[in-house]
Amino acid sequence: MINFDSDYLKEFTFQIFKSMGCPDNHAMVAADCLNQADLRGVDSHGVARLSGYVRLWELKRLNATPEMKIIHETPSTAVLDGDLGLGLVTAPHAMQIAIDKAKIAGTGWVAVQNSNHYGIAGYHSMLALEHDMIGISMTNASPLVAPTFSKSRFLGTNPIAVAIPALNQPPFVIDMATTTVANGKLEVLQRKGEDAPLGWAQDKDGNPTTDAFALRKGGSMLPLGGDREHGGHKGYCLGAMVDIFSAVLSGANYGPWVPPFVAFLEPPANPVGNGIGHFLGAIRVDAFRPASEFKEHMDNWIETFRNAEPAAGYEKVLIPGDPERELTIERLKNGIPLHEQVINDLQELAAKFGLVFNDSPKQ
Repeated sequence: MINFDSDYLKEFTFQIFKSMGCPDNHAMVAADCLNQADLRGVDSHGVARLSGYVRLWELKRLNATPEMKIIHETPSTAVLDGDLGLGLVTAPHAMQIAIDKAKIAGTGWVAVQNSNHYGIAGYHSMLALEHDMIGISMTNASPLVAPTFSKSRFLGTNPIAVAIPALNQPPFVIDMATTTVANGKLEVLQRKGEDAPLGWAQDKDGNPTTDAFALRKGGSMLPLGGDREHGGHKGYCLGAMVDIFSAVLSGANYGPWVPPFVAFLEPPANPVGNGIGHFLGAIRVDAFRPASEFKEHMDNWIETFRNAEPAAGYEKVLIPGDPERELTIERLKNGIPLHEQVINDLQELAAKFGLVFNDSPKQ
């Protein structure tokens, strides 16, 4: 692993998106989204994903210059057509619409169709924080997950993110897949040549497996909880909810019809909607109680839970968002570690677009 300066990686990513034809403002938002993923420790959704977006663009499955438009709306809701653009761009645009509606109506909700992979869910939900709003973000994804009792791949990792402002404490931020683990974690294990823990995946016949390459061999990921005895049916329900909110509600593809992120797989020939779907929401805190009063109580909530007595073998109790925040501080100081395979991918991208990727470690 070699550490790279986060600003350097962000600028390189910006230049790649510009080389694809993205307008400067779109390229900057997309680069920032991937950069925040790396800073927050979600390595599977940072620059490691960059070549995947380029491949989709080369296959004309991704539009670098989308003309996003609202195709239906009410005072507090909207449906946004992303024009097959980067989800890294369409989702923040949708969240801004939700925020603008919340300023007027108290809450704003935007369902997105005809989009692509949108990076980390938490990035989009956190956009609401600076407005004293609660942000909610979810998306459906490539069908790699089997419903409980099935071996068919019908759902994606379908993440849910919620960001809640506080006063003096850092914000409360949930950003979680509705599977036992995100697909990118399997990809990380593949690069390292390591096995996956039991409960992450099953083989093509529905049997438990530790093979990190199980998906490539026809296997599937498991819902949050793993098997039925450990609550996998609850993860299945959460993933199904995200699929319905993101796609059935917006008019995007759902279930097994969601277009795969990987370029080597063709989208289903009989789509039931348009592209990938997202669902974004903004809730104005003062639509319920004074924002300052709410945030004081959020501080009290956070402090109370953080001061809970740790169980044996643990140093402290964490609040959602703590690990990512601590890792961001560390990586801003020491750099973002990249695996050799990711570095090679970035160098190939640089050569493709006539750019240079410096593989010297951060000094």
